[in-house]
Amino acid sequence: MTIKIQRIKRQFNRIRLYYLHLLIRAFGRLRRAEHIFMVLAAIAIGILGAFGAILFRFLIKLIHHTSFQIDAYSLEWIAALPWWQKLLVPTVGGLIVGPIVHFIAREVRGSGIPEVMESVAIRGGSIRPRVVLAKAAAAAITIGSGGSAGREGPIVQIGSAIGSALGQFLNVSVRRLRTFVACGAAAGIAATFNAPIAGALFAVEVIVGDFALSYFSPIVISSVIATVISRHYIGDLPAFDVPAYHFVHPMELIPYSILGILAGLLAVFFIVSVYKSQEWFDKIKHIPPYLQPAIGGLIVGGIALLFPQVYGVGYESINEALWGRDVRWLLAVLILAKIVATSATLGSGGSGGIFAPSLFIGAMLGSLIGKEAHLLYPDITAEAGAYALVGMGAVAAGATHAPITSILIIFELTNDYHIIPPLMVSCIVSVLIATYLKQESMYTMKLVRRGINIFEGKDINVLRSLSVRDILKTDIERIPFNYSFHNIIRAMMKSQHQEYFVIDHDERLIGIVSMLELKEFLHDEDYLSELVIASDLAQPPPARLYPDDNLDLVMHQFGRYNVDELPVLQSRDSQRVIGSVQRKDVIDAYNREIFKWDLAGGVHSVVSAVDGDREVELSENYRIVELEAPAHFVGKTIRGLSIRKRYNVEIILIKNRMDDGKGIANRPGVVPGADYVIQSGDKLLVLGAIDDIRHLRGA
Repeated sequence: MTIKIQRIKRQFNRIRLYYLHLLIRAFGRLRRAEHIFMVLAAIAIGILGAFGAILFRFLIKLIHHTSFQIDAYSLEWIAALPWWQKLLVPTVGGLIVGPIVHFIAREVRGSGIPEVMESVAIRGGSIRPRVVLAKAAAAAITIGSGGSAGREGPIVQIGSAIGSALGQFLNVSVRRLRTFVACGAAAGIAATFNAPIAGALFAVEVIVGDFALSYFSPIVISSVIATVISRHYIGDLPAFDVPAYHFVHPMELIPYSILGILAGLLAVFFIVSVYKSQEWFDKIKHIPPYLQPAIGGLIVGGIALLFPQVYGVGYESINEALWGRDVRWLLAVLILAKIVATSATLGSGGSGGIFAPSLFIGAMLGSLIGKEAHLLYPDITAEAGAYALVGMGAVAAGATHAPITSILIIFELTNDYHIIPPLMVSCIVSVLIATYLKQESMYTMKLVRRGINIFEGKDINVLRSLSVRDILKTDIERIPFNYSFHNIIRAMMKSQHQEYFVIDHDERLIGIVSMLELKEFLHDEDYLSELVIASDLAQPPPARLYPDDNLDLVMHQFGRYNVDELPVLQSRDSQRVIGSVQRKDVIDAYNREIFKWDLAGGVHSVVSAVDGDREVELSENYRIVELEAPAHFVGKTIRGLSIRKRYNVEIILIKNRMDDGKGIANRPGVVPGADYVIQSGDKLLVLGAIDDIRHLRGA
């Protein structure tokens, strides 16, 4: 009886493996059907992104209820809380958020959108899957406990991380992975604002920066799917209670233009304030970074003692401004209070977005301008709420440098074409003013501070991502300062170097002696032998490098001074020479990085096309073939197997499912070294002649 059961189990396993194999092959064929695959993937990301946004909003409500014993923000309720609770709740929230950001995923600090932009521009769309949970927890606690931040940025990062995780799971190419990330971002914005068009345009305008149809089509699909799902669960309601819009007179474009100018100025002030706050917190050395968000929470709590409107996303206050219910002096104070509170929250290390604070600031500014305009010219101007609505788009456009997205979000909130002319005027004027005064937006500023400029292209970013430490050569010629001319000549005759570094007793750099310069004095060697020492010949180096300098700066130094080698000093406080960098080494490092990028984006498509049943023909007699590692290869190194010598083939990649330890699991495989130990289940991607590959198959 037992034997029969075992036979049945074996038969069942064979059938299961057979159908699993058919399913895998079918999925492989589906992946090669580009259009169908991308449509299905976009739908899946839209569904996952929508549920991610819904669950995130639920988590914020849960934490807010726990913190303030109320489901939604109510100014009356919060104003009635005891003062100690107003201070304590955001402070405790910061204490919880700090360790999450510092120890689990530092990329969840702030809005997260710059990190998504960086992943698309620099890392091929790869985002660590842990970001989904870390961002949801950190941002929900920050916002739910009263931190002054928006939920749109976190939802974008969560959706993008979901898209990236799905792409890495499916092992898609780099180009597809970038599209998956953008689909997740679009789904997040669409689900938040109930605005599918704005969601798609945000992903294209901000995240990808490319309006190509190959990107745009799946992004639109994800955005629409996310909107449908969010409407089903949350309701077909706009994010704000928007009053009916009225464009009273063409002369109104004048106050709307003034609103655009002020919005641009205020957007720049907002950007500067946030990053100045971050600089201030970064300079605090006696308080660990994981405790600093608590200070930000304490500052927000202190402001909320007088102005509870600064708590959280501030949607209730925005609605009040849209209906013109706030007095003018309060509007002006709330603008400054919200900027300070948001700067404290995000600058200290809290997690949350800047889009909602931008809308808050814009609503207060617009309502203030609208009240003044209507007071002066009541017959030709609309109510303050109309200006508040336009102001929301204008400040958001100036802060993000994304006018199209801002215009479409406000349009989809109103569904009124009459708002388009004043909205376009204010948003475009705001962006022109903001970009004139500050080239970087709230998002790109964070990247530029890291040495990454996504608009400069891949070559600049590659050099800025590498440091002197990566290519430092310690094998240099050091010459004591008191070396005689005779000893210098003898040392140079034994060396292959062209530059010689003259040092003192403490190995501090005095200067450089060049081989080219010494040639002029060789015919006077007998005369100079005992008269001249190394310090007499040393010339100050044209530039000094340090281990943390990026290679973009180094390349500028080489180009500026037209030299081939520069000294590297230990630090700016210590002039001790520790090595050198050669121009050739910088170029080689650049070429290696560019090759890695091209390998990830280009070779991946070839590697993905090769499976157990297919070959890629390179020429008449040469193929790239994927083979299962033979059983007797397992546990042995490539050097020990002598594969190249015995079989006359080259292993170019080894495909496996293991992560590489850097959070990048979407790579096509690993480039094996001679000491790589072949594991069970490894697949060898082999390049060679047909007969040699056939010989290896039979091994």
